[in-house]
Amino acid sequence: MSLNDTPSGERIHIGFFGVRNAGKSSLINAVTGQALSVVSDVKGTTTDPVRKAMELLPLGPVVVIDTPGLDDEGELGEKRVKKAREILAKTDLAVLVMDALAGPRAEDRELVSLFGERKLPFVLAYNKADLLPERSALKENEIYVSARTGENVNELKEKLGAFAKGLGNPRRLVSDLLFPGDAAVLVIPIDESAPKGRLILPQQQVMRDILDAHGTFITCQPAELKQTLTALTKPPKLVITDSQAFGKVAQDVPEEIWLTSFSILMARYKGNLSEQVRGAARLSALNDGDRVLISEGCTHHRQCNDIGTVKLPRWIEAFSGAKIEFSFTSGGEFPGNLAAYSLVVHCGGCMLNEKEMVRRVTAAVNSGVPVVNYGLAIAQMHGILRRSLEPFPEALRLLEQP
Repeated sequence: MSLNDTPSGERIHIGFFGVRNAGKSSLINAVTGQALSVVSDVKGTTTDPVRKAMELLPLGPVVVIDTPGLDDEGELGEKRVKKAREILAKTDLAVLVMDALAGPRAEDRELVSLFGERKLPFVLAYNKADLLPERSALKENEIYVSARTGENVNELKEKLGAFAKGLGNPRRLVSDLLFPGDAAVLVIPIDESAPKGRLILPQQQVMRDILDAHGTFITCQPAELKQTLTALTKPPKLVITDSQAFGKVAQDVPEEIWLTSFSILMARYKGNLSEQVRGAARLSALNDGDRVLISEGCTHHRQCNDIGTVKLPRWIEAFSGAKIEFSFTSGGEFPGNLAAYSLVVHCGGCMLNEKEMVRRVTAAVNSGVPVVNYGLAIAQMHGILRRSLEPFPEALRLLEQP
């Protein structure tokens, strides 16, 4: 990924939904100006969700998702419908495409009800309007369009742009903790798990956010941290470390300097820091035979000393003193039923949009299962959770509650 690319997790996700042959794929192709989806008169041509990251004016960087028809039939059709409904949980803005001639179907009405339950902004697009002999008055979130003639396609994009205002993440990663001129030291280990020739996404995002705050950052590896701090004429406002180096870094950073991790910043940025602070306490209460799910939002080649599948299980068993049964998921894979687990340990979620990350945390909470991310778990296991939360008073107060 180029440094100039907007990551998927930072893009507005626009899902196109509807029954088979309503013209979802044709309308997506018209809206994007690309042959993004295969178009056919045969019902059920779209068999799996199709995603495309792109720039879509006037919205900017988005992910456009074409979904299977919600009226698909048979056992395979049921699986496709299930997949389409899963996409709904990751969608920031929905377009319900309906055949203007056929009118709304039961599936359409059910979907509108789901939009309302989830408080999901949506547009109703009556496609094939060029074939409609008469037109009724529409509500603000409705529009007549024709993928075939291009009628009102630009107007649909403008409507999506209006609905999308305010959907971006209003939170900041770190810039709200800094004044202009403040400095931060970023501790970035370069080991066998580091991607060759580049930095991982949270590190890039933190750097950009510090620059946006007119602050300064200095980067080093853990072995050079002491020397770096000594060389500075003024102490940094905070030190941000890769969670794997938390133990060593905590020893080298003076108590008067804030210390946290990229992963903890991501938990706050994705809107679920408080719930994951609560989840950290579960690590010290695990028992023999408990099941722990370790989940990552991205897929990557596993190294011999991978943090998710090797280091964290080892650390968790050593900290809890219990023999744990571990399960692992990655990418879009995440169990619908979490009741069998005693704890969910999740990555920072940098490749997931906020909606999907909140959905996963909420699924755990609704199942009565504590959830914690890598950084908070590692801070807890190193006995420095309280210190790592000092920049965040609201989260810190949770540790003082019974």
